[in-house]
Formats: sequence, structure tokens, C-alpha cells
Amino acid sequence: MAVNKVPTSSVLRLELNVGVDEGGNPVYRSKNLNNVKPAAADQDLFDVAAAIAGLQGYTLNGISRVDGAQLVQV
Repeated sequence: MAVNKVPTSSVLRLELNVGVDEGGNPVYRSKNLNNVKPAAADQDLFDVAAAIAGLQGYTLNGISRVDGAQLVQV
């Protein structure tokens, strides 16, 4: 039987550099933006994340998109 992947949710994750620890190693924190439409284009999400990162007091280290989906047997 065939299986289809049905997108259910997406999360936009910003990784921010919040400083250094006692050993001089960078410390990172994640800021998650939930309820992102799964059909949203990657470029649009990148642009939004970059704009939001510009409003943060910390340096942006990376942008991730985490997609969730259900597998449905047809």
C-alpha cells in the first residue's frame, strides 16, 4: 500500500549567540516561532527570520525550519 506525507505544522527557529561562558565558549539560545504555515516558502521564512533577528539584542547564528508531518496510508 502507498503512503502519503501530509504536512501538519512548521516551526521557524532562530539560533542566537547570547555571549560566552567562563571557558570562553559561545553560548547559544533558540527562539522558536510556532504556528508557521507548512506551505510557506523557504525564502519568505528566511526573510521574516532575518527581519526578526534584526530586532533582537543578540547576534543571529542560524535559521532553521522544522517541519512536522503525518504519514497516511492510502
